[in-house]
Amino acid sequence: MPRAQFDFLDLPRQMPKELPVATRLGLDVEIYGHFEPAEAKAQAGRCLDCGNPYCANGCPVGNAIPQWLELVRQGRLFEAATLAHETNPLPEICGRVCPQDRLCEGACTLETGFEAVTIGSIEKYLVDEAFRQGWRPDLSRVKPRAERVAVIGAGPAGLACADRLVRAGVGVTVFDRHDEIGGLLTFGIPPFKLEKSVIATRRQVLEGMGVRFQLATDVGCDIEFGKLLHEHDAVFVGTGATTPVDARLPGQSLPGVLPALPFLIANARRVLGRTLDADEAAMLDLKGKTVRVLGGGDTAMDCVRTARRLGAAEVSCVYRRDEAAMPGSRREVKNARDEGVEFLFHRAPLAIEGEGRVQALRVARTEAAGRGAFAIVEGEAETLAADVVILAFGYRASPPAWLAGHGVALAENGLIVGGGASPYQTSLPKLWAGGDALRGADLVVTAVRDGRDAAAAMLRQFKSIAIRTAA
Repeated sequence: MPRAQFDFLDLPRQMPKELPVATRLGLDVEIYGHFEPAEAKAQAGRCLDCGNPYCANGCPVGNAIPQWLELVRQGRLFEAATLAHETNPLPEICGRVCPQDRLCEGACTLETGFEAVTIGSIEKYLVDEAFRQGWRPDLSRVKPRAERVAVIGAGPAGLACADRLVRAGVGVTVFDRHDEIGGLLTFGIPPFKLEKSVIATRRQVLEGMGVRFQLATDVGCDIEFGKLLHEHDAVFVGTGATTPVDARLPGQSLPGVLPALPFLIANARRVLGRTLDADEAAMLDLKGKTVRVLGGGDTAMDCVRTARRLGAAEVSCVYRRDEAAMPGSRREVKNARDEGVEFLFHRAPLAIEGEGRVQALRVARTEAAGRGAFAIVEGEAETLAADVVILAFGYRASPPAWLAGHGVALAENGLIVGGGASPYQTSLPKLWAGGDALRGADLVVTAVRDGRDAAAAMLRQFKSIAIRTAA
């Protein structure tokens, strides 16, 4: 199929069809639809194939983006899916949840003047459609190895590690305390960004590749960590960072003050059809209420948009800096605005007030103070009515107690210390780590990269040991 060199001049950037706000607020589905094959081919054809792929350089996993865009343009879908998986074990997920505006699309040569290629939406399309048509990773030539690895945590780092190990013939069992795989992909990210069926499909694919999942299993309680170490040649830990940052606000213990993660987990359990306990049901009872969400990252956006879907009458995001300083995705901010969320910038929370439960949020006005800092403007505090306040200040490391019990080195902030023979190897030679447990709260795609690269480092060590043993 001949390539038109300057398609981008005649064809504007196009996203998949977006559900109208009135429709999507009543549904637990992704707001962006799917490209039709002709649309995907046309949008992929906008790529310049510029010779210096800034998009790939801007991608934390180094995706071969121009190459699989060209395969999509030519309709060679299975080849595109195979190529996408060579660098990214979870491409259909990253295509949905990555902040492409700050990564691949933000680096696209066309971003200035012509608008970037819709890389994320095409990545989502090519994997979803390939799966639908029956494509699966080809492991027919993989020879089983003797090594066995336990992966603790079925989040993005753990899944990526398991994928790479099983592709090399290693026996892998993934342990997780939840009854579904995905970690925060399932229990943190709401369905309007990532439908639960996407994770279910990925589980089927991984199980078809030979990955075993032992779910609803809390390592340290249901099974001893030492037993896993003894029975496996290596263990990978990808337990994430789920301890909320404590702002120590006066009044934050009042009923009606919700930490972001338990709120999002309760909503995920609702979507999954689980039976909610009384506390979970109370957290989700937002109909007709005024909700204030504190924070400016993607978790805050998940909370404000979830609150709108739960029927809150008024929802606002309260952030201490200006909009340009928000760490979250610009697309998510736009979506929140479209859905009726108000943004209150340059407000720093001082206290949560109320008699018996939340009634108000006390905030101070702020102003920029250089290099991302801010200063409180004296004498300009205000009180905002509030029925519910959600705290979304981010997360810190959540090291399981059994790590220290086995002498695993931890930093003062609780992060696992890497840097043995590999950046992902811990002070315990058989133990490897990656994702937020190693680096702190970060993007899904960086956790995927850690799991992928930790597996590669593990395999190099296995090979080295085998050579020494043979010698």
